[in-house]
Amino acid sequence: MRVDVFDFELPPELIALEPVVPRDASRLLHITRDEFHDRKITDLPEQIRPGDLLVTNDTKVIPAQLFGARASREEAGAPVAIEATLHKDLGGDTWRAFVRPAKRLREGDVVRFGESLTATVRARDGAEAVLQFDAGAQSFSEALAQTGVTPLPPYIARRRAADKTDIANYQTIFADDEGSVAAPTAGLHFTDDLLDRIKAAGAGHLSITLHVGAGTFLPVSVDDTDQHIMHSEWGEITEDQAGAINAARAAGGRIIAVGTTALRLLESAANADGRVQAFRGETDIFITPGYRFRAVDLLLTNFHLPRSTLFMLVCAFSGTDRMQAAYAHAREQFYRFYSYGDACLLEKSE
Repeated sequence: MRVDVFDFELPPELIALEPVVPRDASRLLHITRDEFHDRKITDLPEQIRPGDLLVTNDTKVIPAQLFGARASREEAGAPVAIEATLHKDLGGDTWRAFVRPAKRLREGDVVRFGESLTATVRARDGAEAVLQFDAGAQSFSEALAQTGVTPLPPYIARRRAADKTDIANYQTIFADDEGSVAAPTAGLHFTDDLLDRIKAAGAGHLSITLHVGAGTFLPVSVDDTDQHIMHSEWGEITEDQAGAINAARAAGGRIIAVGTTALRLLESAANADGRVQAFRGETDIFITPGYRFRAVDLLLTNFHLPRSTLFMLVCAFSGTDRMQAAYAHAREQFYRFYSYGDACLLEKSE
């Protein structure tokens, strides 16, 4: 399928650079099969039916962006400034990272990040490098917390630097399991009060885990979706969680995925009959129009980038023409786009 089918124009002023306060003051575009409804996130409990199950992502964003300097080589003179964004934990304090300027690094180079964290380049491939860290007497997570910063999405980072407020703002109330370099942004709209109201409406709630990689921000640079290669991400659904999901569906409840990350993991774990299995491992599922959804009935998600894999996913869920029309409506009504922006509630086109 041609990638330009998923293109659209977006005025820069609609890109949200800061979150709304409070979190549940965001707007909500409810996209049904027939109509668009302009609502607020606080209206979400009214769209819930008794027996529905809300599935969120409990991944926690780590301070994955690092700024440092490559130690000078004898022939190279002064140290070279290096920026690294960690995106995949390889174990043993070793991470795959996007690095800049990548051409200034080679295997064996040592990069110092702050006072307590150094990394040795074990491999480099294009704009990526494998970095093995040494935190001295500290643990790696302690040193990273002291040295790293919140890795804001590129479309925000190009226009402002991360600040101390992003540490809390770019983390959901469900965050528990460290490992993401990007927030599951649909969850950013939730407050404890909103979640309590959803439960009071008769819905259940559970959190699964998908660690979001920086590959979620990578543009689709090919002309056809068949040529695009997805980065894999690690996720887990336990036996008990799978059982609760299947029980909710068997009882007639709808599975409501909060975010594309929760949806991708649920669909990765579902068999052909829609039954969710326990899952622990990597997924590189790439969902485009024509995909038959097996596990998810409704999707709460933010507004996504043009030509992105996430916009392709929502087009698969609710129909390409429908989503292009919905996004045109959102632009006309000045909805806020992307990670710190507003949300939409999507019903399946089937």
